[in-house]
Amino acid sequence: DQKDIIYAEELGYKIKLLGITKHNNDSVELRVHPTLIPEKRLVANVDGPMNAVLVQGNMVGPTLYYGAGAGSDPTASAVVADIIDLSRNLESNNTTLIPILGFTSNEIKAKKILSIEDINSEFYLRLSMNNESGVLAKITQVFAQHSISIDAMVQKEIQEDDKVVDIILVTSIMIEKDVNKIINEIEALPETKNKVVKLRIEQLNR
Repeated sequence: DQKDIIYAEELGYKIKLLGITKHNNDSVELRVHPTLIPEKRLVANVDGPMNAVLVQGNMVGPTLYYGAGAGSDPTASAVVADIIDLSRNLESNNTTLIPILGFTSNEIKAKKILSIEDINSEFYLRLSMNNESGVLAKITQVFAQHSISIDAMVQKEIQEDDKVVDIILVTSIMIEKDVNKIINEIEALPETKNKVVKLRIEQLNR
C-alpha cells in the first residue's frame, strides 16, 4: 500500500521489486518480491524505465550493471540479442543449446531450490491494532516467546478518537517460517484488525 512506501522511507528504506538469487551452501535461493532496501544503496535509486543488476563476486565484491529495461527500443534490443545468442550457441551436430554463461550440459549439476519458508531475512511488519492499552505488551510477548528480537518499533501518531493504529516492526534476521508463526499468533489476537503486512528487507552488503 501507499502507506508502506511512506513508512519505509521514514525508516530509511525504499521499496523495490527485486529478483534475488543467492548460493546458499548446497542450495540456491530464487525469489522475486517487493523488498525494502536502504535508501543509501545505489539500487534504491534506480527509477522509471531503468533496471540494474547487482552482482556480488568472491574477490571483486559488489558490481552494478545499469541501463534501460523498458520501452520499445530496449525491449526490441533484448529480444534480438537473445535470438543472436541462441543462434550462436547451437551445437554443430544437434539442436542442444549450450546454456547461457557457457557451461556445457555435462558440467551442469542439479541444485536444490531453497523453499521460501527456509530463507533468512530481516522483515518489515505492519500491524493494524485496536487503540487500546496493553497492545504493545502482547505483541512483544509473542516475539519473546519465540526468542526473536525486534530491531525497531514505531507506533504511528494517532488522534484521541482513532480506534485503529498502525504499528511498524523491523525484525532481526530470522527464518521465514518463524516469522510466519509469529504473524499467525498476532493475527489471532482479538486486538488485531487486519492481516499483517510482511515485506522482506535486504541490506545488500553481505
